[in-house]
Amino acid sequence: MFTDLIQLLSIQNPEEVDFKMLKCLYNISQKGALQERALVEHFLRPNVCSALKRQKATITNPQGLPYLPVPKLEDTLTKYLKSVEPHLDQAALLKTQELVKKFSAPGSVGQKLQKLLEEHASKKENWLSDWWLQCAYLEYRDPVVVWSSPGLVFPQRKFESEEDRLVFTSKVISAALAYKNLIDAKKIAVEYVGKMPLDMQQYNKIFGTCRIPGIERDQLSLHPDSTHIVLVLDNEYYKIPVYNKQKQTLSEDQILKQIKYCLNESKSRKTKSAPVGLLSTDNRDNWGRAYAELIDDPKNKSSIKEIQSSLFTVSLDKFLPPQENADDTITACHQLIHGGGSKYNSANRWYDKTLQLIVGNTGINGLTYEHSPAEGGPIAVLTDYIINYVDTNRNDNSENVNDVQPPEYLPVYASSQVQQALETAATNIDKLAANLDMNYLHYTKYGKNFIKTQKMSPDSYVQMAIQYAFYRLHKVPAAHYESAQTRLYVHGRTETIRSCSSESVAFAKEMTEGRNEKEKVEKLKAAVNAHKKYVAAAIQGYGVDRHLLGLKLIAKNNNLPLPELYSDEGYKKSTHMRLSTSNVSSKYDAFMCYGPLVNDGYGCCYNLKNDDFWFGISSMKDNPDTNSERFRRVLEECLTHMYELLAKHGEPPKSKL
Repeated sequence: MFTDLIQLLSIQNPEEVDFKMLKCLYNISQKGALQERALVEHFLRPNVCSALKRQKATITNPQGLPYLPVPKLEDTLTKYLKSVEPHLDQAALLKTQELVKKFSAPGSVGQKLQKLLEEHASKKENWLSDWWLQCAYLEYRDPVVVWSSPGLVFPQRKFESEEDRLVFTSKVISAALAYKNLIDAKKIAVEYVGKMPLDMQQYNKIFGTCRIPGIERDQLSLHPDSTHIVLVLDNEYYKIPVYNKQKQTLSEDQILKQIKYCLNESKSRKTKSAPVGLLSTDNRDNWGRAYAELIDDPKNKSSIKEIQSSLFTVSLDKFLPPQENADDTITACHQLIHGGGSKYNSANRWYDKTLQLIVGNTGINGLTYEHSPAEGGPIAVLTDYIINYVDTNRNDNSENVNDVQPPEYLPVYASSQVQQALETAATNIDKLAANLDMNYLHYTKYGKNFIKTQKMSPDSYVQMAIQYAFYRLHKVPAAHYESAQTRLYVHGRTETIRSCSSESVAFAKEMTEGRNEKEKVEKLKAAVNAHKKYVAAAIQGYGVDRHLLGLKLIAKNNNLPLPELYSDEGYKKSTHMRLSTSNVSSKYDAFMCYGPLVNDGYGCCYNLKNDDFWFGISSMKDNPDTNSERFRRVLEECLTHMYELLAKHGEPPKSKL
C-alpha cells in the first residue's frame, strides 16, 4: 500500500509560488486524462532536491536516480523511541529506553550491525529492494488472497444483457492494452517531486508478470513482450492473442469476437478442466507442493506457462449472492478480493498474475493484483486510465487488423494428489472468505477542498480521523501503518509512516473526553503537523521500520544473534499494526480494499476526492473486538465532528470578493 504524494500537502497561496520549481505532476498518460498539482516541498528536508546525488544512468538505473541512503543509527532510534511512547506504560518505556541505549552505545551490537549494513549498501543501488521483495512478498507464506493482494472496486455498471457485458469487457481489455502500448512507447509521463523524478520502473512490471509458487520462497517471472491475454471463464482458461504478427493491437470488435469464440467453445465442449485456480488462493507452501505435481504433466505445464506469460487475465464472473445486510458495493469488495469462495468465483482466477481484471454479470467490475512487483500507485493510475477510456473512447472499427490468431483452450487436469490439494484449498478459501468482514464508507459532507481551506494536509487529516475512530471504539491507541513511497530513489518501494504518535493520541483523547472545543482544534493541528513531519522523513527513506528491518536482516545474513531490541515489548507493540491504511486516490468513484494486517485490526484504504471520500474497511469476523460496520459508523461520526469543530473554530472561509 502507498501514500500518494499529491494528496499529502494542502495548496496554500498558489499564486505566490514558482510552479517551475515546486510542481509535482501526476499524469495518467500523454492524453492528460488526469493532471494534478501539489506542493510537496514542505515535506522535504532542506534543499533535498539539490542534496540528493544523481547517479549515472545505467541499464538497471535508466533515470540516473539517487541510491537509497542508510539513515544514521541515532536518528532512527530517536524516532523509534518517540513512536513507541503511545503504546507503553512508564515501566515498559524505561526498559525500552535502556535497551535502545545499550543497542546504540559505542562498540555495541547496534553499531556493529550499522557498519555491516553500510558496507552492504555500498555495493547496491538500493540496499533494501531485493530484501524487501523476498521477505515482504516472495517468502511470505500466508495466502496472497485477503492478506496481500488488494481488490480495486471500479464504478458499478448496468448491463442490460450479456452482450452488454461482453462489449464492456472488450473495452476494458482495449483500455489496458492501450496503456501497455503507452508504456512500451515510453509515453508515460515521468512523475516528479519538485525537480526530482520518481522511479518509474514499477510501470514496466504491471503487464506480463507472474508469481511462481515454491516451497519456502516464490519467484517472479516477467514476460513484458507477451502478445496474449488469458480469459478465465467458468474456472477454465483461454489464451487470446491480442496482437497480430506485426504487433498491431486488435480492435474492440475483434477482441469481442475472440471472447465470444471462447464462450461458444466452452458451451460446446463436454469435458471440463479441474478448477486449479483455486490452488492459487491457498497457503503458498501448499500451493508450491501442488504446483510441482501439477506441472509434472507436460500438457499441464504447457497450459500453465501460457497463463503465467500472459499480459494479464480477464475473469468473467458468475453471480455472487450478497452476504447478509450487504449491498452491491460490499458484495463488489468480496468479489474483487477473494471471489466469494469455491462455489462462486475464487477458482475463476489465477491469483499469481500481477494484473487480473474482473467483470461480473451484475455490473460489478474492477481488478485484483498480486502485490510483489508494484505498489498501488501505478495500479491506481492504470485504473483511472481504464475508466476514462471506457467512458470516452468510441469503438472505431477502422482499426481492424489482419492475421488474427484464434483463441486457444488451455486444459489443466488434476492427479489424485492435486485433487486432494484442491479440496484443502476449497476448505481454506471458504473459511477465509466467510471470515472477512467488509464494509465501506462513502462520505459526502465534505472532501479535501474543505481541509485545504483549513491549511491542513488532507492525508494527515484523514489519518487523524482514523486514529480518532479507533480510539473511540477501543479506548486504546492503535499501532498504525501507512505506506509512503520512496520512489525518489532507484528501485524505491515503500517506508512505513507510523501514524500513531503522542500528538495523535492526545488529539483522540481530547476529542473523546475533553470539553474545550478550541483545545480540540489545537490538538488536531498538532497531530496533523506531527504526521506531516514523519511523512517528510519517510518519503526520503528516513523512517524507522525499513532501517530496523535492514539491521535485523544483516544480523541474520551474518549469523549473528537477534538483538534483544526486537523481542522487547516496545518493538512488538509498535509493529503490531492494528490499523493498516493507505491513500490510493482516484478522480472516479473507485477505491481499493484489502484485509487487515493482523487478526485484531482493520484495513482502511481510502480515496480522497475534492468533495467526498471513499473508504474500504475490513476486519475479521472471528475476532470479537473488531467490527467493520461499527468502525464505518464511528469513522463517519468522527469526520463530521471534526468538520463541525473547524467550521466553528477553524480558519474562516475566504472572501469571494
